[in-house]
Amino acid sequence: MRSNDSSRSGSGAGSRENSRDSSRGGQKPKPAARERRLGDFLCFAIYSANLAFGRAYKKGLDELGLTYPQWIAIVALWEQDGQTVSELGEKMFLESNTLTPILKKLEQMGYLRRQRDPADERQVRISLTDSGRRLREKGMHMDLVSSTGLKPDEFARLQQTVVTLRDNLIKATAEEA
Repeated sequence: MRSNDSSRSGSGAGSRENSRDSSRGGQKPKPAARERRLGDFLCFAIYSANLAFGRAYKKGLDELGLTYPQWIAIVALWEQDGQTVSELGEKMFLESNTLTPILKKLEQMGYLRRQRDPADERQVRISLTDSGRRLREKGMHMDLVSSTGLKPDEFARLQQTVVTLRDNLIKATAEEA
């Protein structure tokens, strides 16, 4: 998001006033014509929407006895069973030290198996059990498109826009590193 600094530029006495060192004489700097508020930040809008999605999913997930991260892991394994922990972590944007406790709990619940890869003992592969596969039917009632108040085509466009935003941010931060 662009800084509001550009709204303060201009010519004449007003711009010289804004450029003065306001620390002299114990004076506080004058507030900008329009200060940025929390609601003005796209990052907060996305963060708070994520929290709202979590609350919207909560009832259905409570019925399944799962947390939202556990649910996402199950969905990712429906898409591709037998992934390594690192592959699943990349897909879920989680580090191994965050993902491993989630997987251990799902294994204790009987939804998946973790096994060392015979071809590479350093890798742990995750596979759904029959109970884990059956969760799909139990959880498919959690379709939140209507809860968003968006039409299905608007929902799809917004989802694609957010994915593009995420991918661009990942690319930009990778280029900086």
